[in-house]
Amino acid sequence: MLDESLADTSPLQESADGSSLIRMTLPAPCSRILWAAITTLGLAGCTVGPDFKEPPWYSPASWFSSTERRPPREQSEAVSEPVDPRWWGLFGDRELTSLEERVAAGNLDVRTATIQIAQSRAERGITAAALYPALNANASYEREKASNKGVFSALSGATGTPGTEAGGLGTGAVPPINTAIPPFDLYEYGVDATWQIDFWGSVRRSIEAADATIASSEEARRNALLIALAEVASDYVQLRGVQAQEQIAEENVKVAQQNVQTTRERSAGGLSTELDVANATAQLQQQEAQIPQLQQQEAQLINALSLLLGQQPNALRAELEARRPIPPVPPRVPVGLPSELARRRPDIRQAEAQLHSATANVGVAVASFYPQVTLSASLGIQALQPKNLWTWDARQFGVGPSVTLPIFQGGQLRSTLHLREAQQQEAAINYERTVLNAWHDVDNALTAYDKEQRRRDTLILSVAQNQRALSLAVDQYRQGLIDYLPVLDAQRSLLQTQQALAQSTTTVSTNLVTLYRALGGGWEKTFPVKATSRRPHVRQAAAG
Repeated sequence: MLDESLADTSPLQESADGSSLIRMTLPAPCSRILWAAITTLGLAGCTVGPDFKEPPWYSPASWFSSTERRPPREQSEAVSEPVDPRWWGLFGDRELTSLEERVAAGNLDVRTATIQIAQSRAERGITAAALYPALNANASYEREKASNKGVFSALSGATGTPGTEAGGLGTGAVPPINTAIPPFDLYEYGVDATWQIDFWGSVRRSIEAADATIASSEEARRNALLIALAEVASDYVQLRGVQAQEQIAEENVKVAQQNVQTTRERSAGGLSTELDVANATAQLQQQEAQIPQLQQQEAQLINALSLLLGQQPNALRAELEARRPIPPVPPRVPVGLPSELARRRPDIRQAEAQLHSATANVGVAVASFYPQVTLSASLGIQALQPKNLWTWDARQFGVGPSVTLPIFQGGQLRSTLHLREAQQQEAAINYERTVLNAWHDVDNALTAYDKEQRRRDTLILSVAQNQRALSLAVDQYRQGLIDYLPVLDAQRSLLQTQQALAQSTTTVSTNLVTLYRALGGGWEKTFPVKATSRRPHVRQAAAG
């Protein structure tokens, strides 16, 4: 007979994927000592793999690459002062402020990003559970029937009690070959526990990666909020710009109607021809044709704002259809310091968190090369009759550590490590690209903000001159000094420059919005959590 203490000490076993693993189970006396040692070492285990370090990033000394100064006209100037988190308040528009305060609670992208944070936190909890022992309770009942030609019959002759006849049945013996083994009942209940010691920090690295993923999700939500805030401000400014162009078109229609009336009176008096009447009427109809197109743009922008706030089409029409002036830019625009950009832009912080997660995953891959130590214990009651389920003699238990060392897995571990290292390098490049894009965004936004203001100032002068030219042309036409063509040209030029001025004024304000989007807004590390407390409709439907 084999010694029972050595019956299950085969050092080489097959893993689930066919790889050979070394699995060692130690005798009971050694197990107690090793158990205590493993527990102590496990609590103070090392962590393999690279430690994450915040990557360096370039910061210029100043936002402004040029020493050229703008003329002291009514131009807005960027200054290196702290950025107000409520940057849209610089426009001084109460309606815009009201819309912005509703974005965090209503925007569907922001609400989706909030749910994704909850998912990341749940995944972190799943990962962290591997740090603790797993304890399970079990109970079972089976009606079993052993094979008459199976293992029990083969061991029949070797387990009989000395002194019995051949083929006889002694105490504790297995029935002989020619005896049928009857079915029997088996009752069992108990508890078992397993604990894989995190010697090499595999679980701790996984938790580190999960924490970085949570940080990435939080920055993604801040980025979604920043984008939504900027889009609301941009669409609102464009809405007011379209309404301003619509008002200009209506005013020019009135002027064109007066010109038509003037040409008809002069034609009736024989002072001009029907050609002047036809030209004036065509000009009137051309200007009237612009109004439906502008009304369409107005409706689309109102719907765009409704969608950004998570509302139905035309939900904001009663609130926004009343015309207001284009929100003016302030004389001074705080843009902060260049060194604050990486701390303020959520996409940079998100890229850094993704790099952190990728670095931690390299450590997880490195730890897979080292032995795994698992502590296991079980205690149960097993009996053939229910009345014995509550007797201490029916107990069975097992306790002891086991060590598993990967020997051959077809290159899977090494390839996994190479994959994680390549992903870390990709995340580092993505971080570098994100920072570089941020500087380009800010520089382009500052340039656009400055140059468009200069264009707007030139258009202001052009409109004034065109108004004077039209007034002179109309007076000379009425006096019979010129024909109608100069009046027609002056009116067209005035309308074009007025529309261009309205568009430029709109662009200046939207460029300021673009600048604050490039700067990362002003949320820094804050987020209006109270504003996101409203439950999504999907969750309400699921709960119902």
